[in-house]
Amino acid sequence: MLRDIINGLYYIHHSDVRLHGNLTSETCLVDERWQIITKSSVWDLDNRKERAEEILYMVKKGGSAPFRPELTLGENLDVNPAMLHLVRDCWSENPSERPSVESIRSLLRSMNSGRSDNLMDHVFNMLENYAGSLEEEVEARTRELTEEKKKSDVLLYRMLPRQVADKLKLGQSVEPEMYDNVSIFFSDVVKFTNLAAKCTPLQVVNLLNDLYSIFDGIIDEHDVYKVETIGDGYLCVSGLPHRNGNEHIKEISLMSIAFLASLQSFRVPHLPKERINLRIGIHTGSCVAGVVGMTMPRYCLFGDTVNTASRMESNGKPGHIHLSTEANRLLTMMDPQFKTECRGEVIIKGKGVMETYWLLGEKGSEQDSFSIPSPPPIIETSIDRS
Repeated sequence: MLRDIINGLYYIHHSDVRLHGNLTSETCLVDERWQIITKSSVWDLDNRKERAEEILYMVKKGGSAPFRPELTLGENLDVNPAMLHLVRDCWSENPSERPSVESIRSLLRSMNSGRSDNLMDHVFNMLENYAGSLEEEVEARTRELTEEKKKSDVLLYRMLPRQVADKLKLGQSVEPEMYDNVSIFFSDVVKFTNLAAKCTPLQVVNLLNDLYSIFDGIIDEHDVYKVETIGDGYLCVSGLPHRNGNEHIKEISLMSIAFLASLQSFRVPHLPKERINLRIGIHTGSCVAGVVGMTMPRYCLFGDTVNTASRMESNGKPGHIHLSTEANRLLTMMDPQFKTECRGEVIIKGKGVMETYWLLGEKGSEQDSFSIPSPPPIIETSIDRS
């Protein structure tokens, strides 16, 4: 404000007018904002003995010791001492002793070196600095938001297929879709009930988490989608939602072989003598896939192919991969390197008599065929999954 006042006087003194005329309280508006040195009442009328009329009289009287306001600074005010001396010089009763407007302007510039000479420039600089800091803050918040969005997307893509999740994020409905040819995998931990009886609930959870974490890593290496796990049951599919021609049976077969191979080194931490074994069933056919539910939506499979794959698992043997006729036919047609063996005719609940096969391994692997540990003699009982 002082700079603007001095600039105004400087303009008048260097214009054709040259003089500012009669600057009195009758011709000028003076409010509380001109008190820029002490930021308090100029004459401190509330704490003075003199009345306003007396103060006016003493100011007009002048003299060798003119009556002037006190320049007392508060503790929190930071004012250049040179500014106080300049103000007192301007209050001199003798006009010849007062500094010229050029001197005042020069002194103010030296006191405010590094600052803008214009109030509006100063305001604009403050706004630019604020806008710059605000832009940096917005950019930082945007980066944080982007990182959190990536984390939520990763979690969502683990729960639902990517193309399905993307539609749901856009608010679009996901219609059920028919797939003509897919391969479905079911597995079950053999004698899991007996094993769980020897464990605490927490140990059961940790056991399944360790086991399925290994399986999840194997799935990532194949074109297979994990549908769900229910207790010790594991359901996977290949050929949907990403259609891969007839490669689905090969992907599912390789994954199944890798599952059994991983069990050879898997140990139950609290039961080191116990061994985990799987019963695996695979069937090839058509099915329908779609999202069910709004709260905690699930990507589910429907159709006779799902039921048949479940029957292949429940009527299989521990440590073996049980194939339906359709799955065996497509597998041997797609890749003759896979070694299968006819099991013969088996009575399947709800299906009648079916000819099924064992998948023994892949001839082109390091071993001539996958070595499946022979299970101890057991009495086979079919599990009703209807």
